[in-house]
Amino acid sequence: MTAADRLVERIDEFVTERPVAVILVFLLVSVVAVGGLGGIETSAGADQFTQDIPAQRALDDIDEEFETSIGGSATAAQLIVTDENVLSRPTLVRILETQERLESRSTLRVSSTTSHADAVARQLDPSAETAGQRRDAVAEATPRELQAAIADADAMGAVAAQVSVDYNPTAQTAGASIVGITYDLPDAATTARVTELQTRSIEVVDTVPGNEAGDNAILFGDGVLQSEITALLSDTAIIVFPAALLLILAFLVFAYRDPIDMGIGLVSLLMALLWTFGFMGYAGIPFSDSLITVFPLLLAVGIDFGIHIVNRYREERGGGLSIGDAMRTTTDQLLIAFLLVTITTVFGLVSNVVSPFEPNRDFGVVAAAGIIFTLTVFGVFLPAAKVLADRWRERLPIPEFGTTALGAGGSRLNRVLRVGVDLSKVAPVAVVVVLLVGGAAGGVYGTGVNTEFSEEAFFPDENRLETYSNFPEPFAPTDYTFLRVLTLFEEEFEQDFVGSVTLYIDQSVRDDDALELIDRTTRNPPDTFETTDERRAASTSIVTVIEDRAAQDPEFATLVDRNDRLGTGVPDRNVDEVYDALLDSPARGQARGYIADDRGSARIDYTIRPGVDDSQAVADVRQLAERTPLTAVPTGDLVVNEAVIDRLTESAIRSLFAAFGLTAVFLALSYAYLEGKAVYGLLNLVPVLVTVGLLVGSMRVFDVPLTPINAPILSVSIGLGVDYTVHFVHRFVDEYQAGHSVGEALDITIAGTGGALTGSMLTTVCGLGVLWLAVIPLIQDFGLLLALGVLYAYLCSILLVPSLVVVWERYGDRVGLGLDDELRERTLEQRER
Repeated sequence: MTAADRLVERIDEFVTERPVAVILVFLLVSVVAVGGLGGIETSAGADQFTQDIPAQRALDDIDEEFETSIGGSATAAQLIVTDENVLSRPTLVRILETQERLESRSTLRVSSTTSHADAVARQLDPSAETAGQRRDAVAEATPRELQAAIADADAMGAVAAQVSVDYNPTAQTAGASIVGITYDLPDAATTARVTELQTRSIEVVDTVPGNEAGDNAILFGDGVLQSEITALLSDTAIIVFPAALLLILAFLVFAYRDPIDMGIGLVSLLMALLWTFGFMGYAGIPFSDSLITVFPLLLAVGIDFGIHIVNRYREERGGGLSIGDAMRTTTDQLLIAFLLVTITTVFGLVSNVVSPFEPNRDFGVVAAAGIIFTLTVFGVFLPAAKVLADRWRERLPIPEFGTTALGAGGSRLNRVLRVGVDLSKVAPVAVVVVLLVGGAAGGVYGTGVNTEFSEEAFFPDENRLETYSNFPEPFAPTDYTFLRVLTLFEEEFEQDFVGSVTLYIDQSVRDDDALELIDRTTRNPPDTFETTDERRAASTSIVTVIEDRAAQDPEFATLVDRNDRLGTGVPDRNVDEVYDALLDSPARGQARGYIADDRGSARIDYTIRPGVDDSQAVADVRQLAERTPLTAVPTGDLVVNEAVIDRLTESAIRSLFAAFGLTAVFLALSYAYLEGKAVYGLLNLVPVLVTVGLLVGSMRVFDVPLTPINAPILSVSIGLGVDYTVHFVHRFVDEYQAGHSVGEALDITIAGTGGALTGSMLTTVCGLGVLWLAVIPLIQDFGLLLALGVLYAYLCSILLVPSLVVVWERYGDRVGLGLDDELRERTLEQRER
């Protein structure tokens, strides 16, 4: 007796002889798991996948070291004000009143606010120190004084930089403006703290007469953004989980046809999920976008295990065995198959630990742990509960409902399921060739699938949000302001954050040649960069800020000329003196967007030509960083996204090969150990390859790009494929080695296992496919791919495996890989004796 056999025997003993003790132990562990729920945190958005990328670290440094009118520190915020004319007196007063209320509330920790209204008020009353005093200056000014103040502020560049691109300086009109808000918090402040302050700031903004928070006064910052992205997880769960539960319940009714059995199955599912959630809490793994997909996956495997246990048990009971004997036979037959399924699935999941993305590594760990918990619950707890329930049913007047095995011989479902077996008797070679060629063609076609990554990929589907907004509470989704903010940034302020690339100059810029070297990076730009008439890159840097200020301020222009020995318009000596004068001027805010406070770093933004290929633009800025003598790091959203895409493709391929290699070795060794024939392990792998090929091809057909969220699907599909083929092959091997011919073994297998596979497939496909209802497109895509993966695995097990077995029997001996006829003959001889 092997170690596996001894383990199964021990489980048989506990399940059939001590079911109450088994149930109590599992309930106790569930109570312990509840303690971990309180430790679960959430993590969402694209930042999860960019933490270890040099370009992202440079982008974070820019956020910490520089000040910009849009963006800036993670602890800052922007208030976008819209009106018919944000330069009218009422709107200027409204903006300054908003600033005064924000600054006067000490609990908000607002250290300062800035706006174009400030600049106008200072022209009216240079001595006004507070926002309230500046509000009074605007309110009391005559129309002519106000008009002159706006013109003077505009001449200093303090208006155009803060208002929308429809600004008309002659008519003094603009439709939108930005108010900068700075909080007195360290950059390392927690997201929760920032979110709290920004949420309370929104409440204060809404108290100002004329403001309608979220409509004509939208406060936006990292805290608000993170809270809304996190809310996407809740909205997805509220929509998806009830729908999944209803569909799963409907198909479980079909599969179990008995309320007691279905209740045991549901309790087992909930227990497996509870253990997994508890594990996350104790392990300190945050709940992220990637982990949403773990739980439908666990439902899929749990439903599969549950239906197989109950179906096989009913089959044995129908043959006249007692409750204990029927469950012993069931667990003897299925636990080894469950173990094979679990270990191969875990290999597919754990292969994600080689991913460069932490959320994918978390996905692999949590899903692998969840699958192990699912095996434990459905392999031990469910059989014990079933034994206990049926013994009570015998003693008590509890009516019996559906007790026959799903897909049993003679049923309509059995006649449908026999298609694969019937084809194996008529044209097995043709079936194998067609499906293998189809899988190979799908894999080749799928090599052209797109790879995609951006912050926008984590945003909700606006059309779906609009549709769901008509749902009653609590199903109606959150009102997401960041979607409107992004539109305003792009349309009103022409701030398309993915329309430029940046060089982060990570060195002191106080040397005499620093500004000259920065200027040289704009000469002879690559074709992907927008250019000016002088054949220079259209860019913004501390050099362009100096040039703009010199054009407006004759005194500053004289200082620049005096320190420009080469006559290029760029200071090449006494640059600290130039910086001092620039930072003491009204252009300070603009200058601080491109030079650090300690002058230890700088940045250069390059505009990308419309319509150019993103990857080429990124390649060009990387080459520019290598070519310049400055210590420069290419960064910006385009560069970060491209770095993620580079890692993504490599990660997906590496995980796929790791999963397949581990699975192949394990199955071959397992069947060699358990059955004395490694060829049975190889039988499992062929359908899996076809499944993966069809899935990859489907990604391209349905225009589903490879993303960090669905990248694990390729390795997971191996585990899903093995799940179905192992059940079929394992049952076939049992029947074949019991003395049946190949045809007889296939008939028994399809009658006994085919129904369970079908019930599992229908429940799982609908349970996973319901992710398509999510508000996040990435989650929709993952649900579609998981559902297709399960469907393909099922079809391959039903249609391909029977023909593959027949072909293997006919031709395997020629290459020394035939089925185990000798063992079968010995079994027949033992029966005859």
